Amino acid sequence: METDVGLSPFGGLIHHISEDLHESLRHMTRERMRHICTLLLFPFLGLAQTSPVVVGADVLIHERFDLIEGKRVGLVTNHSALLADGEHLADALHALTGTKLVALYGPEHGIRGDSTGPVENAIDSATGVPVFSLYGKSYKPTLEMLTGVDVLIFDIQDVGARFYTYVSTLGHVMSAAAENNIPVIVLDRPNPVTGLYVDGPIAEDSLKSFVAYAPIPIAHGMTIGELAFMYNGEGWLDNGVAARLTVVEMKNWKRSMWYDQTGLTWVRLSPNMLTLSTAIPYTGTCLFEGINISEGRGTDRPFEYIGAPWSSADTVSSILNSQRLAGVKFVPKEFTPTRRPNDASVPKFESKLCKGVFVDVTDRDAFQPVRAGVWMIWAFKQTNPSAFQWRSSRFDRLAGTARIRNMLDQGKTPPEIFATWDADLRRFCSIRTKYLIYD
Repeated sequence: METDVGLSPFGGLIHHISEDLHESLRHMTRERMRHICTLLLFPFLGLAQTSPVVVGADVLIHERFDLIEGKRVGLVTNHSALLADGEHLADALHALTGTKLVALYGPEHGIRGDSTGPVENAIDSATGVPVFSLYGKSYKPTLEMLTGVDVLIFDIQDVGARFYTYVSTLGHVMSAAAENNIPVIVLDRPNPVTGLYVDGPIAEDSLKSFVAYAPIPIAHGMTIGELAFMYNGEGWLDNGVAARLTVVEMKNWKRSMWYDQTGLTWVRLSPNMLTLSTAIPYTGTCLFEGINISEGRGTDRPFEYIGAPWSSADTVSSILNSQRLAGVKFVPKEFTPTRRPNDASVPKFESKLCKGVFVDVTDRDAFQPVRAGVWMIWAFKQTNPSAFQWRSSRFDRLAGTARIRNMLDQGKTPPEIFATWDADLRRFCSIRTKYLIYD
């Protein structure tokens, strides 16, 4: 799909929603906010899916090779860039005649997913191709890194969260490509937690960082290709530049699909993104990285086990379950974080008994992880406010705003917090419609 994307056939629908419905949505707190954008824009989703998803990388190799034929290719990638036969895209491109892989670019965790700290410039042992780091001294390719490259390809599996750094790498790569007049090709892959769930505050410009590259919500409900179109179309790249962008679309993917419905094999995307079950609560529970509460790193259930030595498992779980949040139960849980061989850092409260909850998702289509995360923070703060501590700058960068932290400190409730972002979320959904590729 080229850059001149037209409006979705449902693109004008949002403008006809009545003010009464807008007012109802503004006050929606523990209802099914998961489908706020879906209800407005895509009322006919959910049809049966029988064919396995074909990712953009396979479409490039088998149907759109013309995009790279005779070109010197730079590839921004990691270990998730697998073809249907299990071969890594870098290895496939290196072996092909008619094109030449001349450079690789490693995001967080490196091109083979085996880096536990800053990524180093190196030579890829499998292909002999130079690897340039995009997670160390610079997040953005330099002119030197791009010398001799005719076209840049981006192929990385995302998890659907603004603060998962691969979507920030995408923005930096597109900016560098635009500034150096190099075409960029984004090979699309599924949003593993569906393309329906959109929630959370819009990242504020003053808090732009590597976990908040663009003014999008925590859960954006888009594929990496759709985000690329949005970055370009909304002028969000560095200095408002626009990339010469092509997105190679997937086949057979529907917005209602979870990753385990695609026919694709899950790849452990980072040391603590173990499974799809990890990704489902992640947009809410990753916020605990900005608090003196363990987000479950150092256990076999990161982002599903949440607790601290100073907490009470029974009290926190009781408070949370009394709210009757949709699609989730909070099971009292004690756990002891332990550093594992592939961990990038020492987990919080290493070797100390933590008491808290297991986030047991009982209905993933009804579950609202961003809002559940705020409810969880509120509950832990209620049980022991003297022990509760913010890591303020970290938390605000993850949230994309200081409002959540400030309002909780002021004694505000989660529904009052949600009301502060609902109008912005509706505006985002309206803009987002222009860039959605899939039904």
